[in-house]
Amino acid sequence: MAQIDYYFTTLSPFAYLAGTRLEQVAARQGATITYKPVDLGAVFARTGGTPLGQRSQARIDYRAQELVRQAKKLKMAFNLKPAHWPTNPAPSSYAIIAAQKAGGGDVGVLTHSLMRACWAEEKDIADDAVVKACLEQAGFDPALTESGLLVGAETYAANLEEAVARGVFGAPFYITGDDQRFFGQDRIDDLESHLQEAGR
Repeated sequence: MAQIDYYFTTLSPFAYLAGTRLEQVAARQGATITYKPVDLGAVFARTGGTPLGQRSQARIDYRAQELVRQAKKLKMAFNLKPAHWPTNPAPSSYAIIAAQKAGGGDVGVLTHSLMRACWAEEKDIADDAVVKACLEQAGFDPALTESGLLVGAETYAANLEEAVARGVFGAPFYITGDDQRFFGQDRIDDLESHLQEAGR
């Protein structure tokens, strides 16, 4: 069975715009997904990336136009300047890690609902109540916000080291079992094409 390691941050607007297309690809191609939330700021610091506030105005302006264009193209609700961004990505990341370990629900639904809460619903995904609601909607025990703290923190740190070692430099970033790397929500079709070819 094909494997996809998915590196992302819940604060990434481009990861939000991926929607549930990765999950649809995995279902069609018989692939499994391992969700690996990372501290994107730390990834940037170690791979030569530039945080948004330190980019040139030209790059900031282009990003703003591109995000709005992509959201419109994908017919997704999107707020370029959400009320609660940036916020602390750790609580939502820990919840995803704990949910994946616990099982019983849909991690893809959880991941997308957290990003949608930030980018379309004006909610603070560092707020415990918001995270619990997303867990419950995805079929998980909301109490994972407490019980999953330690393993969440440890795995979150390990995901960062692994991401840097494997060549991740942004989000969303997808790596297949045969080490093919795809960066950006606009490369999901290419990822599927590769899985199709590899499966022949």
